[in-house]
Amino acid sequence: MLAALAAVPILIAIAVRVTRAGDGGGGPAFLDRIENNGLFVVFVALTVCVPLFLPLTVGVVAGDTIAGEASNGTLRYLLIAPAGRIRLLVVKYIGAAAFCLAATLVVCIAGALIGFALFPSGSVTILSGDTVSLANALGRSLLVALYVTVSLLGLSAIGLFVSTLTDVPVGAMAATIILSVASEVLGQLPQLDWLHPWLFSNYWLGFGDFLRDPISWSNFGTNAALQAGYLIVFGALAYGRFAAKDILS
Repeated sequence: MLAALAAVPILIAIAVRVTRAGDGGGGPAFLDRIENNGLFVVFVALTVCVPLFLPLTVGVVAGDTIAGEASNGTLRYLLIAPAGRIRLLVVKYIGAAAFCLAATLVVCIAGALIGFALFPSGSVTILSGDTVSLANALGRSLLVALYVTVSLLGLSAIGLFVSTLTDVPVGAMAATIILSVASEVLGQLPQLDWLHPWLFSNYWLGFGDFLRDPISWSNFGTNAALQAGYLIVFGALAYGRFAAKDILS
């Protein structure tokens, strides 16, 4: 899955290089800026990956956390060890969160490498119109990666909870991914404006604030608080379900 994610920025960069796709003004955000600076491959790739590819891979990993062990017949052996159910849930969630970070960094690193290989580098003109050094822009790209990672933590908590409900990992993966898609669909309906601030996907594409001068941290703080809320609620639900669950496999 990490290799597939790395392929996304590579395909985008090659397509722009071969067809000069950035000249038309259409396509994802930041696409028209790639030919001026290869670092924008990173931001285009994240814009493409955040709504679909990253949630899909995170849903697979999070949905497999507990259900995968049960399906393999190893869950009871893990619990026989003096680890405890709470510790197992915590470690499994940390593993899913680590994958969120790894997946985001893979997209960023692959995008930066292919972008600098095919397009100019140097000073970067950010969204506010200011020009910053390449080192400054790279620092901002790391902040963007952190933002995206934090954005996926709520989905990981949901996947962990769903994974405690079944011994069939494919079902847990599918349910987590479906919930992700449902959240994004609900976020597109103007009739549900009152609901949007509570959807875990509402702030997923808010990382553009890190490409302005001065940097605005408001979206990051709101997003982090929202994801923490999902973690607390679904972490508690996962524990409530898992603590009372009969382990037969």
